[in-house]
Amino acid sequence: MIRSVLKGTGSALPVKCVSNAELAERVDTSDEWIVERTGIRQRYIAGEGETTSTLATAAARAALADAGLTIGDIDLIVLATATPDKTFPATATIVQAALGGSGFAAFDVAAVCSGFLYALATADSMLRTGMARRALVIGAETFSRILDWEDRTTCVLFGDGAGAFVLAAEDVAGDGHFTGPGILSTRLHADGTYAEHLHVDGGPSSTGTVGQVRMQGREVFRHAVTNLASVLGEVLEATGHVPADLDWIVPHQANLRILDATARKLGLPMDKVVVTVDRHANTSAASVPLAFDAARRDGRICAGQLVMLEAMGGGFTWGASLLRT
Repeated sequence: MIRSVLKGTGSALPVKCVSNAELAERVDTSDEWIVERTGIRQRYIAGEGETTSTLATAAARAALADAGLTIGDIDLIVLATATPDKTFPATATIVQAALGGSGFAAFDVAAVCSGFLYALATADSMLRTGMARRALVIGAETFSRILDWEDRTTCVLFGDGAGAFVLAAEDVAGDGHFTGPGILSTRLHADGTYAEHLHVDGGPSSTGTVGQVRMQGREVFRHAVTNLASVLGEVLEATGHVPADLDWIVPHQANLRILDATARKLGLPMDKVVVTVDRHANTSAASVPLAFDAARRDGRICAGQLVMLEAMGGGFTWGASLLRT
């Protein structure tokens, strides 16, 4: 039974950390307003010389070191981002070159905040079918570059960062009942009829500009809680598990109220939910691997645990993946 087994993780953040109080100096907001509505207390903002690819490269280096591997051991890079360095080439190829790799497949996936789940599922499929042996799966963003800094309803929510997983195809002993390590099941969804609720108002083909983030917060919140609880249920059912079996949920770090509402809908205590939104804000495709790496490095996530990853983003797109570490 070939499974995609987690071998290492890594993350990277920009140098500059911006508190709510600092943000309030340039935007009509306050620390109290932001914390009450989102749970966010600070975020990291990319500065000069920091790009999606530089953050992704740093996270990838950390993940490779954690796995005890080098770029020579990798034959696939899948990078999730909504803020690529360039329209083309793919940011994944820029990272590949920066790491000293060449010749193997490297490409980007665009599914906004759900991007890492989409990238993970893509890499998992390629590993299980023999198209690759070891993969770097990266979520990286410089969302600060597409924010309207006059719009306090969106600019306070986002930050920049990157996270990475190293996966390896391994023959896992099992009886077909989802025992052993690796990615056990993933479910992905999208519904483009809700695109205008969370989108960027520009692009190469439509306006010839980068554009800025626009969001209808109430609609996003309502759909997020419903869709995330539903897709988590799908993955649990597919693997024969119930919510109580989970050791951890590592959610997309969009808003503390969404995390709390989703946990309550599943009947799970918040002490099983990894929360980093207070430190990192919403880093879109980077948020799940960033949060996972933080919890793994502080000892919360350890070998043999059952961990659910989930996210929802613009599109709408949403998904969940269950893995045993």
